[in-house]
Amino acid sequence: MSAHGVAGRATRWPAPAKLNLFLHIIGRRTDGYHELQTAFQLLDFSDTIRIEPTDDGAVTRLDGPPGVSPDEDLAVRAARALQAATGSKRGARLRVEKQIPLGGGLGGGSSDAATVLVGLNELWGTGLDLAQLASIGADLGADVPVFVHGRSAWAEGIGERLTPLKLPERWFVVIHPGVAVPTHAVFQAPELTRNSPVITIRGLFEVQTRNDCEPVVRARFPVVGDALDWLGRFAEARLTGTGSCVFAAFESAAAAERVAARVPDEWRSWVARGLDRSPLHEQLAQLQGESG
Repeated sequence: MSAHGVAGRATRWPAPAKLNLFLHIIGRRTDGYHELQTAFQLLDFSDTIRIEPTDDGAVTRLDGPPGVSPDEDLAVRAARALQAATGSKRGARLRVEKQIPLGGGLGGGSSDAATVLVGLNELWGTGLDLAQLASIGADLGADVPVFVHGRSAWAEGIGERLTPLKLPERWFVVIHPGVAVPTHAVFQAPELTRNSPVITIRGLFEVQTRNDCEPVVRARFPVVGDALDWLGRFAEARLTGTGSCVFAAFESAAAAERVAARVPDEWRSWVARGLDRSPLHEQLAQLQGESG
């Protein structure tokens, strides 16, 4: 049974971060989008979206990231897109509590949008399945579908063709070196590699992978290169997405914590555990169980 129909009851929903374990650009489409291959690893590090369903049809954002207007906020746009797709007359008041840095390559805005789509679909009782929600999300951003489906995944196309992945349990040191990298600038860079060879899912564990965006970001944002070089002293370090965050994997939380404790003070850092299933879907299952 759906939990919809209760206006005025605010609930808290997680919007987890992701890492791109690798990112290969294999071509450019006529519409300007890039064909890519990547592996998305979900993390136990999240934004929080407070959602209060209303009956007045208005979507308002009471709190959100500084410098991002409500009309530009993917969380607000997701709610309005769900209204448009379903004809729902319900509304919502949103509070977007940010932990994931903007322009860091961790998918925070896309995850916020996915959480609003999944949460409001339940609270409004609009009855869409995950594939339908992911289709709405794809129009908001290429990374939204992976968060809607809520599984670590192999991705192709522009990131919308997803195959769930079972990944080994690992802990990650993630460093944010204090800059925001605009995705469009990286993808428009003339020096960006756009002809990486296609690999298979099996190849993820058998061939040498990389992030094709890293040389572009290193050249244009030297501090990101500094963070990669520093973290690379302890383990293989890699850029996530188009940056600016960098990460390295460790076998245990203790090993990751030892490295994180040494990160220079001018950079923000944290240890995050890799997840195969999103905490968003854990919460959705709990909510549906309580209302069933």
